[in-house]
Amino acid sequence: MTHPLLNHLTCPDAGNGHRMAYWQWGQPDSSHVVLCVHGLTRQGRDFDALAQALCQRAGQLSSRGIRVVCPDVAGRGESDWLEDPMGYQVPAYAADMLVLLAHLQAQAPVAVLDWVGTSMGGLIGLVVCGQPGLPVPVPVNKLVLNDVGPALQWQAIARIGAYVGQAGHFKTVQEAADAMLAISEGFGPHTPEQWLALSRPMLRAVSAAPGSPLRLHYDPAIGSAFKLTDEESARQGEAVLWQLYDAIQADTLVLRGANSDLLSRETAVAMTKRGPCARLVEFEGVGHAPTLIVQDQIAVVSDFLLA
Repeated sequence: MTHPLLNHLTCPDAGNGHRMAYWQWGQPDSSHVVLCVHGLTRQGRDFDALAQALCQRAGQLSSRGIRVVCPDVAGRGESDWLEDPMGYQVPAYAADMLVLLAHLQAQAPVAVLDWVGTSMGGLIGLVVCGQPGLPVPVPVNKLVLNDVGPALQWQAIARIGAYVGQAGHFKTVQEAADAMLAISEGFGPHTPEQWLALSRPMLRAVSAAPGSPLRLHYDPAIGSAFKLTDEESARQGEAVLWQLYDAIQADTLVLRGANSDLLSRETAVAMTKRGPCARLVEFEGVGHAPTLIVQDQIAVVSDFLLA
């Protein structure tokens, strides 16, 4: 399979509900589900390369294969934009993931559930995995936290807050890709082809008119709640996140860009010594966050999930 199937389901909220899109790779009836959840301004197609690699390897190991599910979190990609911008917060995203997991369970029973979360997607994973009483089909078996942890560096939060919500207009895909590269230096080195592959799903035409400019396809309001965070409230939230982390029962892998300004090495090392006592892998020449499309990064995640 070279392209995923696009699906939708309806999630409740304080208003009239919203449709959430998700991209599905592999065998739709497989009992082994890997849920891949993206970062703050990204979308589910970020995991194309990883999903293809996982499906290929799982197919070699078992005729039952694997089901890789990559949602577009509300306000991003093909998902609806929320009526209330204050709904763009991690607890609400976690509630949507529970709806998605119940939907996947109804389609085909889930026996093994793994979670790969990049940045915001990892925080959502902390909320889900750190509360054992939540209604999930089965407890998460393996958890990958990609350049995120319970303690986040304030300067990186402020850096991200400076650009989130600024969708911009672009004449060409290349112009948009260049603009995204300028604010995504931490993603590490990529070939021009790899960067365009990451950039294309992020773009939509502003209108149906011929020659319409392009814009980043997420709701600019996703930054509304994020920008209300100050350094003091971020520090207060750390205690809650550490409590969630310490309650995780899943086998956990922490990935860190060696140059990350969001996840400090001190925090990453602490994550190996408490809670699930995660395994830590760092990638040289990368900051926040590894994109999981280069082969060495894919190999680490595939080995962890499928070994």
